[in-house]
Amino acid sequence: MKDFNFINNQFYIRMLMLHVAYGFVIYAIPSLAKIILILILASFLFIILNRQNKGNEALMAAAYIAGGEVFFRQTSAVIFYETGKYAVIIFLLIGMFFKGASSKTIPYWIYLLILFPGVLVASMTISYDGDFRKLVAFNLSGPVCLGVSALYCYYKKIKKEDFQRVLIMMLMPLVSQMMYLYFYTPSMQDVEISLSGNYAATAGFGPNQISSVLGLGCFLICTRLFSIRNRFINLVDILLLIMMGYRALITFSRGGVLTAMVCVVCFLIFFYYKQDAKRIEGTNLRIFSMAAVFVIVWLLSSVQTSGLLINRYTNKNAAGDLKNDITTGRVELIETELSAFYHHPITGIGVGKGREFRQEELGVEINTHNEISRLLSEHGILGIVALCILIFVPIVFWFKFQNNYYFLAFVAFWFLTINHSAMRIAQPAFVYGLALLYIVDEKKNPVHRKRLASQ
Repeated sequence: MKDFNFINNQFYIRMLMLHVAYGFVIYAIPSLAKIILILILASFLFIILNRQNKGNEALMAAAYIAGGEVFFRQTSAVIFYETGKYAVIIFLLIGMFFKGASSKTIPYWIYLLILFPGVLVASMTISYDGDFRKLVAFNLSGPVCLGVSALYCYYKKIKKEDFQRVLIMMLMPLVSQMMYLYFYTPSMQDVEISLSGNYAATAGFGPNQISSVLGLGCFLICTRLFSIRNRFINLVDILLLIMMGYRALITFSRGGVLTAMVCVVCFLIFFYYKQDAKRIEGTNLRIFSMAAVFVIVWLLSSVQTSGLLINRYTNKNAAGDLKNDITTGRVELIETELSAFYHHPITGIGVGKGREFRQEELGVEINTHNEISRLLSEHGILGIVALCILIFVPIVFWFKFQNNYYFLAFVAFWFLTINHSAMRIAQPAFVYGLALLYIVDEKKNPVHRKRLASQ
């Protein structure tokens, strides 16, 4: 086991150095972004095909692309806007071609089938001026990505060491993105700050998406402080947590940061419960240390933003006056989608029709921020069935095995993210799948663990 830990730690440090350099190269020579992404995709494809996914290479490739999707968009590296989601889907499908999927995945096949009647409805409801193909692809790519991730991961056995590598692969492009942002905007004291979403801190890209992915990065680093027992690695991770937490906070987009905090608490609930008596004291010390890091990051961010960050998180404007709507208009969007469901409860209004429906109701064309209300409005009663599958199947799986202490945190990340940012990015869909993995810790109970059905 020590050998595995040593190899993973060496792999981690090498990958960190490579991705710090990656962030600098993209900042210094932006024209290389698309070429590098094509090389990354081609390399992953070759590795998966060459090794026939014997070591879950497809899952690691998908994790990397899901982690880096927003960075690729931000630097114009993507071939088309949804490149990340389609790459995740393709890698996982190739992986399933070699390793198959569990016979227990029937609920997720039903979920995928449920999505497509809404396409037929949309073909009749979307206006002549609407771009049917783009609207359907934009609104279905995320849910389909989730379905494929679930098909690959559900009841899939993976060694604890390999699972840690999957998380490392998802974290690495976030490190590159963080470094890119530091090179782009080193300090907040010389730029104009917007409390509704600080584009100055995000290199002009959407603060909501960057907050979401950097928040997940902070969560992954926090979990490493508990799951990796190596002083040097822990010090490196603390430094990374301070740097990434600061960049997440100064986006002024609260969703990703608050989601990360909830996920850390969810992780600690299960992790603490699984600890033996000898490790409890060390875990308590690490919790205290992490809390101290959070305070340092908050104080640093507040000073750098001249106190405006405090106004943002207490729902005040720059003058210190309390705002009326803490959701920044999201409630109104949800109300229109619930109205659509009320008037079309059986069939829904069709995939992609929501944008046009809001134009008719509110006079503003805007994409949804809430995937749950979108499922109801665009899919009708089938949307309720889909939602029940997505919520209850993982719960049953957890109560049956209880071996993945990331489970609650990953499900929380999925649920909270789709409630403030819908499925604009692949991360919540992919992370949902990770919650369904059966993690094998061969150091503990290697013989008497509960058996899984053959895959």
